[in-house]
Amino acid sequence: MATVEELGRRIEELEARLRAAEDVQAIHRLKARYAQLVDARYLPRGAGVVDRRELEAAARAIAETFTEDGVWDGGAGLGLCRGRDEIFERMCKPTLSFSWHFFLKPIVEVDGDRARGSWDILSPCTTGEGRAMWMAGVEQDEYARVGGVWLHTHMKLDVVFMAPHDKGWAKRRDAGS
Repeated sequence: MATVEELGRRIEELEARLRAAEDVQAIHRLKARYAQLVDARYLPRGAGVVDRRELEAAARAIAETFTEDGVWDGGAGLGLCRGRDEIFERMCKPTLSFSWHFFLKPIVEVDGDRARGSWDILSPCTTGEGRAMWMAGVEQDEYARVGGVWLHTHMKLDVVFMAPHDKGWAKRRDAGS
């Protein structure tokens, strides 16, 4: 039979494991919320950008998924923003006329009130000129629990490819295939 001390240690271990699992799930929800908000800037079926009021509301909500001093790094093609105000301004200027973000294969590691995450991203999108594209990449994220809520502290997108939908991302070697 377990002693009171052994039972106490087991309970503490279970509570720590439960909290870690809940933290990972909270970060998954944060990332899903971010994707929903980024895509909410566009009208359905690639019909363009929503009206200014909706765009600003989505941009403000996106910025609020970051800490006050959070960093959004879209790489050379999309730019770097530091702080919620810059993130808001950037999200008010969509470079596409449509996007739909899928974040896949999450790896999230929690260490107390800090965490790191890696997500593959696949996004069918439409350029401002109306060209259908596929974008694939990896986002490397850092998070912090602030006031009991998980937020992004740093997000960096590394694009693996951006390819026209009608041509694909690989040249066909055999015209008969």
